[in-house]
Amino acid sequence: MNPQKKFHLVFSFVMGVLMISLMTFVITAVNIGFPADFLSQWARAFVAAYVVGVPVIFFLAPVARKLTGRLLGMPA
Repeated sequence: MNPQKKFHLVFSFVMGVLMISLMTFVITAVNIGFPADFLSQWARAFVAAYVVGVPVIFFLAPVARKLTGRLLGMPA
C-alpha cells in the first residue's frame, strides 16, 4: 500500500474515533441524560456509529476536500 493511501486509511480511523466519540457522547447525553448505565449506552451508540462512520469518512473525505477546493477557488 502506498504511503498516501495508508495515510488516508489511518486518518479515517483516527478521525472516526475523535469525531464519533464526541458526537455520540453529546447526543447520548442530550437524549438520556446521565443515568447509571450512561457509559454502556454511549458505548453501544459509539460502536454502531463507528461501523457506519469510518467508511463514510474514508469515501467522503476526498469528495469534501475537492468540494472545499472548488468553493474556495483553489486548484485540486
